[in-house]
Amino acid sequence: MAIISQQALFRWQEIEELGDLERLQLLVENFPDEPLMRELELRRGNGRNDYPLRPLWNSFLAGMVFQHGSIESLRRELQRNGQLRQVCGFDVCRGLGAVPPSYVYTRFLKLLFSCREQVDQMFTDLVTELQELLPDFGNILAIDGKAIDSHGKPRGDKADNTSDGRRDVDANWGAKTYKGKRNDGTSWSKTKYWFGYKLHLIADATYELPVAYSLTKASASEQPTGLAMMKDLAGEQPGLISNCEYLLGDKGYDDTKYHTRLWDGKYKIKSVIDIRNQWNDGEDERIVTGCQNVTYDYCGNVYCYCMKTGRRQEMSYGGFEKDRDCLKYRCPAKHYGLKCKSLGSCKVGHSVRIKLSEDRRVFTPVARSSYLWKSLYKMRTSVERINGRLDTSFGFEDHYIRGQSKMELRVGLSLIVMLAMAVGRIRQKRPELMRSLVGDAV
Repeated sequence: MAIISQQALFRWQEIEELGDLERLQLLVENFPDEPLMRELELRRGNGRNDYPLRPLWNSFLAGMVFQHGSIESLRRELQRNGQLRQVCGFDVCRGLGAVPPSYVYTRFLKLLFSCREQVDQMFTDLVTELQELLPDFGNILAIDGKAIDSHGKPRGDKADNTSDGRRDVDANWGAKTYKGKRNDGTSWSKTKYWFGYKLHLIADATYELPVAYSLTKASASEQPTGLAMMKDLAGEQPGLISNCEYLLGDKGYDDTKYHTRLWDGKYKIKSVIDIRNQWNDGEDERIVTGCQNVTYDYCGNVYCYCMKTGRRQEMSYGGFEKDRDCLKYRCPAKHYGLKCKSLGSCKVGHSVRIKLSEDRRVFTPVARSSYLWKSLYKMRTSVERINGRLDTSFGFEDHYIRGQSKMELRVGLSLIVMLAMAVGRIRQKRPELMRSLVGDAV
């Protein structure tokens, strides 16, 4: 059956093409922040209200939408742009006097740090709403880690680990090594080092929207963090996990635990994770248990050897048998019509079944040699594009954030903004015009 790719009902490019004020208006109207506002007002108390919290909050969101790297940059824009002050909700009669001083924003951010529970709930509520708006939301998930540099000074000796506004005492050093082979067959490797943090992100690969995240120190490993996130996601969003069929990941997540826990456990999610060659040097193939003339390589390609001539042929993939937990491969001579001198006397017969337990890293419910595996794995780049937006559209490529708690809050709010804009854009369309969300391919 021919596979026809469906057009997505939502594309982030449509939001990027909106004007700045239009994007801010879209965000303000669709941000589920009322519980947060009530909590902030409760914690602030009944003192002077020269600078109300709600316009302050809206202007803080405006700083994210307009990519202001600092509060002072945002304040200058508010002083210059009367229309922006009006959209944020500042008193237009006060003119420039309505723009809060820097210390007001400092106090507001400290207050915001104390409301992390409400911030996290906004993220959860938006993911839940997207499941209602997009029935296939969460069907294909992708996971990836992103390095976030800290521009603060690394900590010094043990006696010098207190924060002075320039030093980042929460961050540490991380490293990631990339390996491959050149065209001439020689190996290469490159290691990237950074001082800061690591963002672990799970995203919907179809709509390129986040569904879960975790911020750790740069040295934290991707594999255990990813498994813990999947466990938490199953508890917080059981409907999303039950709707998930595939989880995509790069070689950093290649581990037997991922394949077994995703499929063998209660999730029943098929892993599409690239594989690292951990075989011994010079070991190119292994014999399939019980089939002396059937072998496989670490990439999941399965071969059979003619019993008389020793000629090797790649076997045809015949699909995954869920009830048997095995992959079926057909005789290439019978399937493709190839000549084989041992045809009829070969022990393979029409086909051979290879259990996943043969090698859990090599054999997964989606065969690595199949067209489906390759087409799904290409979708993994969706989470990389989200990471790219965090750098370019939300300012994480050049920022002034120091400290893990501040970084967690800023990352979380950026992802919430991403989700809220998506919800708003989808809500703007009538059901019969849902397909009009899609423009011409770029």
